[in-house]
Amino acid sequence: MHQLLHPRHWAAAKGYANGVAAEGRQIFVAGQVGWTPRQEIVSDDFVAQTEQALRNIVEVLAEADAKPEHLVRLTWYVTSGQEYLARLKEVGEAYRRVIGRHFPAMTLVQVAALIEHRAKVEIEATAVVPAQSGT
Repeated sequence: MHQLLHPRHWAAAKGYANGVAAEGRQIFVAGQVGWTPRQEIVSDDFVAQTEQALRNIVEVLAEADAKPEHLVRLTWYVTSGQEYLARLKEVGEAYRRVIGRHFPAMTLVQVAALIEHRAKVEIEATAVVPAQSGT
């Protein structure tokens, strides 16, 4: 079980948590870009890349019998903060299609470029799977 951390006197966080406390098996997912299993970028579209990067995270989590609701932290690296903000509604829709309404602690950083030259976004993740009761 995860506990969201939010000081009562702070304004509501929208689309993320300010902090998460969790116990269990930790899973660390390397930065994922918007490419297919064959390492081909799905599109030059920012939202399409974002959705694919999130799908890639979910696939890696599944290898550890983890689900999106086990995510406790996402770190996003984008090449254009302006494009992210301009398409925030679409990004949110893509996020909810893949992750649902689970909002872990998140950080977004604008970078000059990513190593994969066509990539516009890279997302790394941390998940915590709670220990099974009775084991």
